[in-house]
Amino acid sequence: MTDGFQLVIEALKLNGIDTIFGVPGIPITDLTRKMQAEGMRVISFRHEQHAGNAAAAAGFLTQKPGIALTVSAPGFLNGLTALTNATTNCFPMILISGSSEREIVDLQQGDYEEMDQLAIAKPLCKAAFRVLHAQDIGVGIARAIRSAVSGRPGGVYLDLPAKLFSQTMTAEAGKASLIKVVDAAPRQLPAPDSVQRALDLLKGAKRPLILLGKGAAYAQADADIRAFVEKSGIPYLPMSMAKGLLPDTHGQSASAARSYVLAEADVVVLIGARLNWLLSHGKGKTWGGDKAASRQFIQIDIAPTEIDSNVAIAAPLIGDIGSCVSALLTGMGSNWAQPPVEWTGSIYDKRDKNIAKMAETLAKNPPVMNFQSALNVIRNVVKANPEAIVVNEGANTLDFARSIVDMSLPRKRLDVGTWGIMGIGMGFSVAAAVVTGNQVIAIEGDSAFGFSGMEVETICRYNLPVCIVVFNNNGIYRGIDVNPTGGPDVAPTVFVKNARYDMMMQAFGGVGVHATTPAELQAGIDEAFRSGKPTLINAVIDETAGTESGRITSLNPTSMANKK
Repeated sequence: MTDGFQLVIEALKLNGIDTIFGVPGIPITDLTRKMQAEGMRVISFRHEQHAGNAAAAAGFLTQKPGIALTVSAPGFLNGLTALTNATTNCFPMILISGSSEREIVDLQQGDYEEMDQLAIAKPLCKAAFRVLHAQDIGVGIARAIRSAVSGRPGGVYLDLPAKLFSQTMTAEAGKASLIKVVDAAPRQLPAPDSVQRALDLLKGAKRPLILLGKGAAYAQADADIRAFVEKSGIPYLPMSMAKGLLPDTHGQSASAARSYVLAEADVVVLIGARLNWLLSHGKGKTWGGDKAASRQFIQIDIAPTEIDSNVAIAAPLIGDIGSCVSALLTGMGSNWAQPPVEWTGSIYDKRDKNIAKMAETLAKNPPVMNFQSALNVIRNVVKANPEAIVVNEGANTLDFARSIVDMSLPRKRLDVGTWGIMGIGMGFSVAAAVVTGNQVIAIEGDSAFGFSGMEVETICRYNLPVCIVVFNNNGIYRGIDVNPTGGPDVAPTVFVKNARYDMMMQAFGGVGVHATTPAELQAGIDEAFRSGKPTLINAVIDETAGTESGRITSLNPTSMANKK
């Protein structure tokens, strides 16, 4: 005989899933024990949201759905933020939660952690399923896997009521009920006429631009994307998690001339990027104001419903990124004309001037570290260790790191993504270390770190090669706000002055470093990379250095009112 516990384990293993991120508790504690006994790696967190974030990051890095496992009701709700964030960012993950029995939940009879979890999850993820019978476990997991990775990837919820685990059936019938998913994310080839339409539009462009999104990084079509960029000769601009598809130092990179190319380009090729708020919805001042009306877009996306979501798309290519880029390469032939030198020359001139200005800023060594002087240290470390994975969150810490820390390899940068959600840092760091085995450096604002800081215990418990650098400027944005009433409470944005975050890591057996100079920061990171030990560096930053909301101050209601 076999039971629900074993069938869940065998169904996951049959589909190549060997790592679980979660928080044990009723009714899934025994499932975690049995998973470990069966050779699966179970990474246990202190909070379900961070386990869910880890599963999402694992999905992005591997193209297989990361699995987050939680208890019912409150644990499920904690995991739901990560599930929804994964769906928003197109990361494949599956949130599996235990739940109360249907017959009690439906009559609202007050069961332990009673909640209709399936109904709550449905509008917040790509798909949601509930399994009530042991013989359907194989089907439920197969459907969850296929839903998570096919088409546009996303989050899937799988509801497993407590009584399911104790159900039994013969081992032979159980094995026969399991499903190995075949071709879960099949190639989706673009229509030939749509490829030709895109090429014709690109041929006529005077000021073309390629814009790479994190979907391009997820696709793992690195060689073809690079070949397309280089063969076309078109300047390219990577979004933050697409950095490294081509090295940020590549000759065609337009990152340091971002404002100019977005405002001036006449034809823009979107590869795995959406015209959402991060790109000002494809219109307005960012895109040159009046010039935006005449700009034309070529958009590669696997979801036809994404096309025309903000502006008209002149040449949509519907298909998986690898197939679409390959088709464009083939269609370009051997005599593709390079963009006009007037366009590329103007971009690279502005880029080089901006890079020179940045170099001057980074070379400064103020008495108290600011974001630039501290990030210059990390920039050099990442340059010397290109396989290291950078995790980044915060406001100013995020914005400055995106523009200062260059990446040279794909999928080595993980950050807050489309939602701009805080708290991803430790979950993403754990997943990156577990899935790849590479050294991780987490660049954290002190506010962002507070959302998931307790997971340093998790990092220490599993002895992961994670070096956390907390940019400590005593508060949210800055540590200098004051209570306008003069009362005893500090301003809402101010934290405890001179906090020692490094001692948190020391409390759990890791290495803590207190750094007040670039040299101390450099020494701390070098030792962390050398030893591979869990390390937290409390990097003291000038508390006046930050700006309100980083680079999205315009989204503050007060700023909007002032503009009016």
